[in-house]
Amino acid sequence: NMLGPYGQWANKMLEGELPRLSFRREEFRRLSAWKAKARGRLADLLAPPDYPSTPRVRVLQRYEYDGLAIEELEWRLPAGPPTSAVFLKPAGARGRLPAILALHDHGGRKYFGTQKIVSLPGRRHPLIAVHQQEHYGDLGWANEIARRGYAVLVHDGFLFGSRRIQYEDVPEVLHRGRRDRRPESSAEIHRYNDWASEQESVVARSLLCAGTTWPGVFVQEDQIALDILCKRRDVDADRVACGGLSGGGLRTVYLAGLDDRIKAAVCVGFMTTWGDFLLHKSHTHTWMTYLPLAPRDFEFPEILGLRVPLPTLVQNCWEDSLYTPEGMRKADQILQEVYAKAGAADNYEARFYSGGHKFDLQMQAEAFEWLDRWI
Repeated sequence: NMLGPYGQWANKMLEGELPRLSFRREEFRRLSAWKAKARGRLADLLAPPDYPSTPRVRVLQRYEYDGLAIEELEWRLPAGPPTSAVFLKPAGARGRLPAILALHDHGGRKYFGTQKIVSLPGRRHPLIAVHQQEHYGDLGWANEIARRGYAVLVHDGFLFGSRRIQYEDVPEVLHRGRRDRRPESSAEIHRYNDWASEQESVVARSLLCAGTTWPGVFVQEDQIALDILCKRRDVDADRVACGGLSGGGLRTVYLAGLDDRIKAAVCVGFMTTWGDFLLHKSHTHTWMTYLPLAPRDFEFPEILGLRVPLPTLVQNCWEDSLYTPEGMRKADQILQEVYAKAGAADNYEARFYSGGHKFDLQMQAEAFEWLDRWI
């Protein structure tokens, strides 16, 4: 295990009684009362920064491509560079459409954000081509679901793409003389991604010193993107979903667990237990995952379960090296119990696939059909 002779000792802290705010505990009988208490506690643990009201959105470009009307957008948050985003919907669509907040992955690749899951004219960088071939069936899945009649917003998450930290932004002790010599070259991008991975522990420690958490920051930024999506005149704010693979699945866990504007949630390739992270898989995951003290109050899947009884789909792959099969099975059992206790067993579903870490064409097709059914 990850802690050697200390692993079983640490794991015993998770065993025994259910976490203090687990809906599976006997004392929680009224769903609304439990949810208010549990979400309040989660908000305290996240300690999100106090961002102002929804920022003004600039439209940088409008055009049609491959049957879609596309807008390239930008907005400013209180810190860091502007956020880049892409909005897609079927060309010629009229009225208010059901909508998806599509959340890109982490993948150890911070140089890119939105570009990982969209397809834009003439802009697929060779490394994006490889990424989409490896994980998405060689497609930008945001485009594919937009073609089914959805309005889709994809934005760069905290520290990805347009929101990333540049070498020159930090002291020499951190960048160690690095400079962007050939921006957009594959070699330079690999170099940046390696450096950004090294900096994660620095970022996490610094955010804790500021009195916030990494999950608190990305949830806040994702909720701002959700505000922007829901306020659009071409979006039906009563039919909004979110979803994503890997880091996008993680973001789905927190966002969908906290915000009932998300009427349907699809978490792909990010579901297990705190014990699985602790004993076996903490080394495979970003600092984005971890929320101090949360395991005392919730099992990891119960963060997503805070949305009960709203519809939830979890997609897992048996050979996904980021989790153990036992961890994925246990997480599924926990969510089944949460939904069953709420009288909403039919609103939760987990599906298991062969293969590794991915959101391939079969998984996309099934997720899209599921979303069609619910929103």
